[in-house]
Amino acid sequence: MRRTVLIGLLVIAAGASGVWWWLTQRERAPQELILYGNVDLRQVQLAFNNSERIAAVLVQEGDRVKKGQVVAQLDTGRLEPQVAQAESQVASQRHVVDRMHHGSRPEEIAQARANVASAKADAANARRQYERVKNLSVVRLRDQSEVRAVSQEDVDNAKAALDVAEAKLAVNEKALELALAGPRKEDVSQAEAQLRANEAQLAFLRQQLADAKLVAPTDAVVRTRLLEPGEMSSPQKPVFSLAITDPKWVRAYVSERDLGKVRMGMTAAVAVDSFPDRRFTGWVGFISPVAEFTPKAVQTEELRTSLVYEVRVFVKDPSDVLRLGMPATVHLPSDQSKAADGEGRQ
Repeated sequence: MRRTVLIGLLVIAAGASGVWWWLTQRERAPQELILYGNVDLRQVQLAFNNSERIAAVLVQEGDRVKKGQVVAQLDTGRLEPQVAQAESQVASQRHVVDRMHHGSRPEEIAQARANVASAKADAANARRQYERVKNLSVVRLRDQSEVRAVSQEDVDNAKAALDVAEAKLAVNEKALELALAGPRKEDVSQAEAQLRANEAQLAFLRQQLADAKLVAPTDAVVRTRLLEPGEMSSPQKPVFSLAITDPKWVRAYVSERDLGKVRMGMTAAVAVDSFPDRRFTGWVGFISPVAEFTPKAVQTEELRTSLVYEVRVFVKDPSDVLRLGMPATVHLPSDQSKAADGEGRQ
């Protein structure tokens, strides 16, 4: 009887020891941290830069677009003639600048020299005519008497003709100097400045013409088509709402008590109800430095008002099956050494 009691006590003691060991080891075993949140991604409101009537909308909701793909186009019937006019103005002003840089042509200089030579001949002839008339104005006879052979009016006319000829000579000489000197530096600078202004106007109109084509800024999916052909566009009215499929992340929240268990770059496993047998690979890419009260939309096991920190767990989704707002569960290993596997991914 005593042996039976002793054996029973030993069995009870062994069982108690086993239970105590299991409980202590369970407490010491690493436990994963589970967070709850929703799938999030970036969205783009795509609008034209110009205010003009829409000529064509080329994609539908759900279509996948590539970076640089034209998705809509404006009517360019009024813009194209303005571009052609600006191109003509630039070409004309460029010829003006070239002419000023090249200076006077050899033919123009030769013409100016010929004008000077002709003016010199005219001046010399006018001077001889004046001298002749002046000498005939008073003739002294043998008896020492003086007789006027020409009138004073003829003398004055000859003198005026000489003055005119000399003035024309001076004008032609100055014209030759200007032809040899070429345009003034100020005139050249003014012509160059006008050319730059015309080129800037042409570049602006060409950019407006390029902006008449609405292109996708990145690979995305058309989420909403907001305007149709015939409607007026403006920078304030988006034509499309695009969903960028990469990157995707789960926006979750961690309490202050568990904040020390989360590190940047930690590997994570993400599960969603739509694929219960599948885990998506992810990593912690953002931890908010500011605490906030638990948002009402956050799904937690204990819904209560408490301070939490936002955490973004980026997810690899090459098949693009995760959708915006989809509830997700994030599993983070408590073994901090595993965080090294995700370093450098943020």
